[in-house]
Amino acid sequence: MKQVQRVSLVDAVVEQLKQSISSGEWPVGTRIPTEPQLVELLGVSRSSVREAVRSLVQLGLLEARQGDGTYVIADDEMTATLQRGVDAAEESEVVTVRRALDILAAREAALRRSEDDILGLERTLLRRTEALNRNELEDFVQADLEFHLGITRAAHNRLLLGIYQSFEGSLRVSISRSNAREILEDPHSRVHLELFEAIRAQDPARAMDAARGVLDDHQSRQDRSRTSPPEPATPTPHR
Repeated sequence: MKQVQRVSLVDAVVEQLKQSISSGEWPVGTRIPTEPQLVELLGVSRSSVREAVRSLVQLGLLEARQGDGTYVIADDEMTATLQRGVDAAEESEVVTVRRALDILAAREAALRRSEDDILGLERTLLRRTEALNRNELEDFVQADLEFHLGITRAAHNRLLLGIYQSFEGSLRVSISRSNAREILEDPHSRVHLELFEAIRAQDPARAMDAARGVLDDHQSRQDRSRTSPPEPATPTPHR
């Protein structure tokens, strides 16, 4: 028999918070309850809650934003560790690995997707189009990211999903470097639809080709935006 290990109150709070994150009760991007709310929910002292939250911030699961609260930024420690690695890597390294992951995810999704996966991807594409029609840049970018994450979820490989989720921050940075007007012209609409149709048809070769097309199109547009001269400033009339 093994000796029974005593668990500190802070450790118990850490496990409770981890469970809320890993179960999906607090999804990635969610602002967690405030410190007073957690004290009331858990029935522990403020110091225990504060120390537990600090521990999860250090692990990379939570992020404290000055004046805005504390947010979930990863749903497991592996993703958090990978995220730190991605943040420290060269951009060219990130692009190379992400390209391989996108193509692999497309292939596996075509082989393993369920009808629920297809319905989810279809809804995300609809949200993407609706955001475009409203000229809502942030909603459009979010729907675009969720579409690619949805493909990875459709692969039904938890390790692949965890690795891909660690690239979410770099994907946002990549999109933000594009011209807003160009994004809202939806230049990748056709290739996204081709990718979706290939996954729905359960055609892995076609899905891989479509994923390459999305990446090639995005990369060529980013290269052009880096080399094109900035738009001239509108002169201010003299009074």
